[in-house]
Amino acid sequence: MSVEWPVQKLGDVCEKITDGAHNSPKSVDHGKPMASVKDLTHFGIDLSEARLISIEDFEKLVKQGCQPEVGDVLIAKDGNSALDTVCTVDEPLNVVLLSSVAILRPHKDKLDSDFLKYYFCSKQVIEYLKNNFISGAAIPRVVLKDFRKAEIKVPPLYIQKRISKKLRALDDKIKLNTQINYTLESLAQVIFKSWFVDFEPVKAKMAVLKAGGSSNEAEHAAMVAISGKNEAALAQLQEQAPEVFVELTKTAALFPSTMQKSDLGDIPEGWAISKIGDEVTTVGGGTPSTKNNAFWDGGCFHWATPKDLSNLREKVLIETERKITEEGVTRISSGLLPVNTVLMSSRAPVGYLAITKVPLAINQGFIAMKCNMMLSPEFVLQWCGFQMEEIQQRASGTTFAEISKKSFNPLPVVVPTYNIVEKYTNHVKFIYSQIEQNIHESKTLSQLKEVLLPKLLSGEIELINEEY
Repeated sequence: MSVEWPVQKLGDVCEKITDGAHNSPKSVDHGKPMASVKDLTHFGIDLSEARLISIEDFEKLVKQGCQPEVGDVLIAKDGNSALDTVCTVDEPLNVVLLSSVAILRPHKDKLDSDFLKYYFCSKQVIEYLKNNFISGAAIPRVVLKDFRKAEIKVPPLYIQKRISKKLRALDDKIKLNTQINYTLESLAQVIFKSWFVDFEPVKAKMAVLKAGGSSNEAEHAAMVAISGKNEAALAQLQEQAPEVFVELTKTAALFPSTMQKSDLGDIPEGWAISKIGDEVTTVGGGTPSTKNNAFWDGGCFHWATPKDLSNLREKVLIETERKITEEGVTRISSGLLPVNTVLMSSRAPVGYLAITKVPLAINQGFIAMKCNMMLSPEFVLQWCGFQMEEIQQRASGTTFAEISKKSFNPLPVVVPTYNIVEKYTNHVKFIYSQIEQNIHESKTLSQLKEVLLPKLLSGEIELINEEY
């Protein structure tokens, strides 16, 4: 049975409701970050792509109250995502905000910050807020003077904190999974760059041989380059994990000890220069008529658009926003693409990347790469990432940049020997398996949170005698 918590006005339980700067200072190359609604996530502000403003402009905006404080609740205020993204400020942030982000500072003796955040995550609450407090047809916008009048159910503070604790535990695990996946993806990138961009194992062998060292010493140098371990750590590895040490020895032996000339400069001896279109099968997609219900209603096949990739935290795709019917799939020339297809958005913008973990069809905004020859999906995914600048330079278009298969396929690719590609793939396949597993776990936790949220907020689930 739900509990009828007291209803109060948002302005009565917050000591401050404001937004960021209404005038946007000029961007600079070196300065301090200014975040907008695009930098807002459910876990806080992501400053990785925030623009920079001068220190002078930054300090002015701090004095105007545009810098969030620990305990503030931030919510998307302007644009199509208005009211869809909300987070708390959990640690001091050296950032100022634009007016597209609202800043809510709860009265500490009336309202728990996390509770307010989760309250604004409820689908019913979001619907209520959107129906009553968003104006503007061209650009949806929350008007703060009206927003202060929004009604909010306010349980006793100790109940708020118990609810927050339950939901925060789920969020913390999701956040941890995301951080782990970022580290794993970075590891796959580091290995690819070392082996296939910088050719570090080959160059390590060459340096030893040039200095008069033996072939065994050259192999050992390659092992150091591959593992990132120093001499002492390698000796410890040999003693404590001999099977791992033997495998490392075998990997080092696969790399040549000389370089050869090529059109792309010096590359390892025995490796080849090819075209990406000759090493993978590239296909495009399409959009069946959205007016024909037979293509969409009750669809059970995933159908991807670049938007599905834009929301990914990791380059692994396990689901799509829309699904399509079997009849709809037949209207797309590339049909249903297999698991481990590499997707690259080919327009608006060029460059979103993902490896698919479900069969799916795609719209016309992709170049899809079926890795049915020697180069593995994991290799191709990383190769695209390291070649993205060149890929984007080959894009053309007046309305928006787009790269066609005709422009993409001739891109040159350095093709290692089969054994080295296989060794890399076997190594990073485990990494992407872990990433996929973490994504599935986070999805399950998110679904659990969606089920719990309304029940906790309504008092349907009682939280009795729990410490907080």
